[in-house]
Amino acid sequence: MTRLPVGRSLLAVALGVSWQHRLLRHHVVPAAWRRQCFGAGSKAEDSSPVTPLLKHLMFKIKSTGPITVAEYMREVLTNPVRGYYMHHDMLGEKGDFVTSPEISQIFGELIGIWYVSEWMATGKPKTLQLVELGPGRGTLTDDILRVFNQLGSLLNKCDISIHLVEVSPKLSEIQALTLTGGKIQSELDVTSPVYMKGISKAGIPIFWYRELQDVPQGTSFYLAHEFFDALPIHKFQRTEQGWREVLIDINPKAPDQLCFVLAPSATPATEYFIQGKEARDHVEVCPDAGILIQRLACRIQEDGGAALIADYGHNGNKTDTFRSFRSHKLHDVLIAPGTADLTADVDFSYLQTMTQGRVATLGPLKQQEFLKNMGIDVRLQVLLQNSSDTAMHKHLLQSYDMLMNPKKMGDRFNFFALLPHQRLARSDQKVNLQHTKSLSAPVAGFGELVWK
Repeated sequence: MTRLPVGRSLLAVALGVSWQHRLLRHHVVPAAWRRQCFGAGSKAEDSSPVTPLLKHLMFKIKSTGPITVAEYMREVLTNPVRGYYMHHDMLGEKGDFVTSPEISQIFGELIGIWYVSEWMATGKPKTLQLVELGPGRGTLTDDILRVFNQLGSLLNKCDISIHLVEVSPKLSEIQALTLTGGKIQSELDVTSPVYMKGISKAGIPIFWYRELQDVPQGTSFYLAHEFFDALPIHKFQRTEQGWREVLIDINPKAPDQLCFVLAPSATPATEYFIQGKEARDHVEVCPDAGILIQRLACRIQEDGGAALIADYGHNGNKTDTFRSFRSHKLHDVLIAPGTADLTADVDFSYLQTMTQGRVATLGPLKQQEFLKNMGIDVRLQVLLQNSSDTAMHKHLLQSYDMLMNPKKMGDRFNFFALLPHQRLARSDQKVNLQHTKSLSAPVAGFGELVWK
């Protein structure tokens, strides 16, 4: 039998052995837009029904002209009446996609250990605000809370609270059921930034907000798992006339469908977002992500804490990543809007730039490497050794493969962290993935987890 490193053995003990839980005036759009129409949708889906959201978008386009991809994404995903995220559960086998926390409890447990490790590294402050952006079903926070409970002797003098930033009424209901058993209280005070609150099964207070800026200031540890990829993007294409923004218009050959068009001249977004040194011919920029990162960086700089971001993405080298998923399959982004998820890869180099040096950054680091550093192999062995159920063994091994296999989630997802400069030994130097050896106290996940 392979001997486990002492530090990782402590990890297994800390986690325990439990595996159970688990409207405007119409006008004619100029022909200049129409002549450049492209990407009108696949023939196999040409007969798809006209959704209520498509009717809304077509009315909007007829009234004001072609819309940006960012405006399209915002309407499709978060329109209060018909938005994809607003009124149904899209996660899991019966939904349109699955996330790592839904695959295995081990994932969430290791994320919980990461936050405890960083809390310890920052001097064990007396308060700990865990803030999750876009919590999905609440599964990840639930797994983290279980770790906090397992480490109660370590955290018993710490005032812990959970703060969830969620715009979807449907998902917030599911989160409340997962985390509190449905014991929640709606906030009747319209002036309060909190729209719902409750108590976790272990007695920890939980608050719901619609915006990050509504979350109280203080020592906070932020989590964004598959959140940034859903933020609206602008798309740009290099042409002989210079950079042009990609917009969305009504297809002149199929009036009940949409298509992409190129703006006939530079738009304000083109002038603002395209850098002079840009070498790619097609670029996607997410200004909302930049604003959010600036807010996180300012909070961490002022109050301490840390942020952990996990998502699929790149380091400024990819081009066209805008895509859609329905029933776990790729779907045409312009067909039947409101019935499928829209997503685009996160540009981690852009996120790093937008911190503006206020905080140190680590990553992006591939998921398989991050989880291995966190001790996933140890945790898997503990679960296997403490279960005699053959079906459970099969499930655990399949889940591990999904999370770690480079051809599945292992290389597809990346981890990226924001930390106070004082957390690092050489705060006068920019720290990235390739220089983690320069850290005085290795950051868990980005170096091997060490428990003292």
